[in-house]
Amino acid sequence: MTDGNNRHLPDQRHRKLQASRYAGLVVLSSLLLMVVLASLAFGSVSIPLSDVITVLVGGKATNTTWQQIILQFRLPRTITAISAGSALATSGLQLQALFRNPLAGPSLLGINAGASLGAALVVLTRGTANVGHGFVQISIVGAASLGAGMSMGVVLLVAQRVRSALALLIFGLMFGYMTTALVTILLHFSLLDQTQAYLNWTFGSFSNVTWQQMPLFVPVILLGLGGSQLLYKALNLLLLGEAQAQSMGLSVNQVRCLLIFSSSLLSGTITAFCGPIAFVGVAVPHLCRSLFQTVDHRILVPAVALLGAILALIADAIAQLPGSQSVLPLNAVMAVLGAPVLIGLMLKRQQTWS
Repeated sequence: MTDGNNRHLPDQRHRKLQASRYAGLVVLSSLLLMVVLASLAFGSVSIPLSDVITVLVGGKATNTTWQQIILQFRLPRTITAISAGSALATSGLQLQALFRNPLAGPSLLGINAGASLGAALVVLTRGTANVGHGFVQISIVGAASLGAGMSMGVVLLVAQRVRSALALLIFGLMFGYMTTALVTILLHFSLLDQTQAYLNWTFGSFSNVTWQQMPLFVPVILLGLGGSQLLYKALNLLLLGEAQAQSMGLSVNQVRCLLIFSSSLLSGTITAFCGPIAFVGVAVPHLCRSLFQTVDHRILVPAVALLGAILALIADAIAQLPGSQSVLPLNAVMAVLGAPVLIGLMLKRQQTWS
């Protein structure tokens, strides 16, 4: 009887650990809700939380100006920040599983640079930093996604020949520099207003997406996030190595193509609408692994989406400088928040690399 009870102890510990991880997802969901309400209530104009909730449930605020601020400015920006943080964090998680490298991400592997080049070809030729309507809107998103997909394809080809993770990261950085050089050449031959428009776009912002653009922006992000949720089993198998995953019945080439499509769609769309946002895709997956103490993507996929959305909202709040009319470049705030995480990761893994 005692031996039978002992055999059940590991299962009990596992169930308790899984229950605690699911409880952590509930905590992140609750925290996201609180951050959303705070982002709608605070800014250059402070709005009572009761009025914010009233407007969200379809009522009217006590001040018509407050209602306009919430519905026309803060709510679209909040939805954009949630979508961007979730998309970039999920894209980074997928790439890290694909390359089995915790430093892989859209920015470090040159994917964001490819998306930037695609978007730059449209922005610089049309002279606007904002995503427009109709054909212009679709062309920017399409060009950025295509640029991200082509960059990812190049990196995958190199990954098949280069076995060193560090060498692959160096290639990604060099590829990013080459792509940035092409953008610089385009800037050299562009008009002054076109150059200024592109530079403003590169600062990053969650304020460029309007209600008219949401029907295109949100479904694309939901498509990518939904696809990543369906691929969590494949992501777990990829952690064992491609040979082991294939021996267990996984179609590695098919999964690789799906991951390329999903990651490129997510990072390319966010880059097109919000500019090249860095650090989220690398820092958030690492934070989630540390917080949840797991590499199970059944937990990590929703966790990175929630935490990415939270950090994006916090970064946007800092960039908005509550109580002030000034707005900081979003990419600068992201760097301040994300760089310490990457430094900690490198210090923690320096013995493994050596």
